Amino acid sequence: MTIEQFDLDDPAPDEISVRIAATGICRTDLHIRDGDYPIPSFPVIPGHEGAGIVTAVGSAVTDVAIGDHVLLTYPFCGQCENCRRGMMAYCEQGFVLSFGGTRLDGSTGWRRSSDGTSVNGHVFQQSSFASHTLAAARSAVILDRDLPLDLAAAFGCGVSTGAGSVLNAMELHPDSQLVILGAGTVGLSALMMAHHLGVEQIIAVDTNADRLAIASALGARHTVNASELETRDAIQQLTEGGAGYIFDTTGHPNVVADALDALAMTGTVVMAGAAPAGARTSLDMNVLLNGRGVRGTIQGDADTHQLVPHLIDLYRQGRFPVDSLVSTYPFAEIQRAIADMDGGRVIKPILRMPTNEVP
Repeated sequence: MTIEQFDLDDPAPDEISVRIAATGICRTDLHIRDGDYPIPSFPVIPGHEGAGIVTAVGSAVTDVAIGDHVLLTYPFCGQCENCRRGMMAYCEQGFVLSFGGTRLDGSTGWRRSSDGTSVNGHVFQQSSFASHTLAAARSAVILDRDLPLDLAAAFGCGVSTGAGSVLNAMELHPDSQLVILGAGTVGLSALMMAHHLGVEQIIAVDTNADRLAIASALGARHTVNASELETRDAIQQLTEGGAGYIFDTTGHPNVVADALDALAMTGTVVMAGAAPAGARTSLDMNVLLNGRGVRGTIQGDADTHQLVPHLIDLYRQGRFPVDSLVSTYPFAEIQRAIADMDGGRVIKPILRMPTNEVP
């Protein structure tokens, strides 16, 4: 990552201009950096958990106004069959909107200040690793102005995916047995939501002892250090035969394959971990025959316009302590923030932009 100067065009008819106050760092941003997802060309401006203040609106925008505080969320076209069915997380254009580096029409509003040449941006149609950006108006969730924007950014991709997966991709009840593989932002957000729903048997698995301690504090009944114990055997022992749901946030093919073997009959592995493009895993077909299943989820199947306000309301009630996951950094220290996340020293790093005091 390098910090450079760029110019922005005025917003397109369906866009808004946003002064970014804060943005989260997500593992997906690092997949982009490392070339795991096929961004057409570099340089590219990543970032997809931005929160800020609207400074201009496009000519066709009617539901977002200048001065609104907004959280920028997952992009969707609003026109494909899945969008018309209310399944915006599965927009048929979602991958291109997220990783194409341009608007759908191939244009870009980002230009080098030095010579005016176009630069790839529009990652998740927001590219929020920037002090100012262009964003898709339909993806903006309007926030109450008393919510600090450096906290609001935490409700973006990772938190919404974890909490939404529990709400939408699983049928949990107090007696359910839920195993969460990976105690990062996505996994701990799922844990907090499951705990809020009253699930008593939650097992968190990670290789980082500090993260497992946080998982215990947030409601995990048991923790498993995967660097010390064989995960499949530990899960089967703790659940007395197998879990009803296993939530994988790691994206590692072998972890997913082993998770299937640790399910109870009719149990389900729900995958939210982002794997590099083309990653494949091998599953035991006979294990699947016993009613077990594996399914993926994007954004926890959520409509963020409904989910984000719900999560913020739970946070205000003290039922969803997302602030316990957050560590803030000046934007100039983005490399340190990434290193701290990679090293397991922080859960959710939030970058604060230097444009003004974060409201």
